[in-house]
Amino acid sequence: MKYCNTILEAIGNTPLVKLNKVVDKNCATVLVKCEFLNPTGSIKDRMALHVINEAERTGLLKPGGVIVENTSGNTGLAVAMVAAVKGYRCIFTMPDKMSLEKVNMLKAFGAEVVITPTDVPGDSPEHYVETAKRIARETPGAFYLNQYHNPLNIDAHFHSTAREIWEQTGGEFDAIVAGTGTGGTASGIGRFLKQKKSKIRVVGADPIGSVHYHYFYTKTMTTPHVYKVEGIGEDILCDAMDFSAVDEMRQVNDKECFTLARRLVREEGLFCGGASGGIAHIAIQLARELGPGKTVIAVLTDSGSRYITKFLSDAWMKDFGFLEPAADLGLVEDLLKDAKRKPITARAEEPLSVIISRLKENGISQLPILDKNEKPISIVHEVDVLHALQSGKVTLAAPASSVAHDIGGLIYPKARIEELYRIFETDRVAIVVDANKVVGIVSKIDMIDYLSRNTGKK
Repeated sequence: MKYCNTILEAIGNTPLVKLNKVVDKNCATVLVKCEFLNPTGSIKDRMALHVINEAERTGLLKPGGVIVENTSGNTGLAVAMVAAVKGYRCIFTMPDKMSLEKVNMLKAFGAEVVITPTDVPGDSPEHYVETAKRIARETPGAFYLNQYHNPLNIDAHFHSTAREIWEQTGGEFDAIVAGTGTGGTASGIGRFLKQKKSKIRVVGADPIGSVHYHYFYTKTMTTPHVYKVEGIGEDILCDAMDFSAVDEMRQVNDKECFTLARRLVREEGLFCGGASGGIAHIAIQLARELGPGKTVIAVLTDSGSRYITKFLSDAWMKDFGFLEPAADLGLVEDLLKDAKRKPITARAEEPLSVIISRLKENGISQLPILDKNEKPISIVHEVDVLHALQSGKVTLAAPASSVAHDIGGLIYPKARIEELYRIFETDRVAIVVDANKVVGIVSKIDMIDYLSRNTGKK
């Protein structure tokens, strides 16, 4: 007779399933790792069990203790299940964009849930991470799981998820796509494959509005903005995201996530969530690029059971415009090809007199400042020069660095054009950077010109 002593022994050993109807015949084979078949319906079961076991082993979590965590829902459900088996009390903080199903499921396990606003800065006391930290400080016997910054998050997927995929495939695949939320899954898988000295490509899937994609390519933080898909993406940098373990990062938007997730349910019978749709969307992109004879794996992170009233609802999709056809605006590099203008830059030591002449001669209103390695370090806007001269604090002989300030609008050439809207709302121009070199500068009028010439073409 074979059985599990507790439900915790049922975590893992999820199947790999080939996609058929949603993948073209001239593509590589796409296999999906069905993590939504874990006991609570997500990949987070692996991490929750590993971290709690380690916390018990090291004495950080003692009998009668309280587990506190910030969660988008899936980690909370996983922790709540483990806590129910082991007899711990749980308190979770969640952003208010999360589905009601997730909140009610957490409460069904006996957990306490504190809802926080979504659209607040990452360092705000109201942010769900900061709220969890405060509750942990104020609660006697509390253990703060800290999934975003806990190295055990990465270890869980190194020892569990990655090893399992390797054993199921014998290492015979060409690329793997994982979501980048806390970063644990992609980082654990990437570290495992690099330890194996494998040439398998590790690709992170990041929703537009998250910070991971931007940071991966520019090593600078961007201003995050709200997106609808749950379970991937983040508005803060996480220590559980090891960027060196990932070979490439790709962006996906809400509509792509939800549209493909619905197709996976209806055409492949895979009852997965919106994040899984986004991850699979990127895996299919790769499959088209690699072609027949290659294999791509996509990690499907969670179940569709917590999204019945959201993207699985036609009414909800219609309300948010996701059922309407939308033009693909293309990539930033497409816009640069149309612009056909080399970026005009300056050096930190060049005098303001030279800066003014360069602005005037080229009919521009800003100059990125480069260091000796051609890496952008700051930017000078004409208004900065104006204010500095008007105040009398500088002379025309003063160096450009005296009026320069941090660049707030770095972007990668393969970023979606939609990302430019965010930059234009927070900065004057977008500085396009590839391999730490400025390859272009995009202003609002450049974007207007591009859209006016390409309307109806895409």
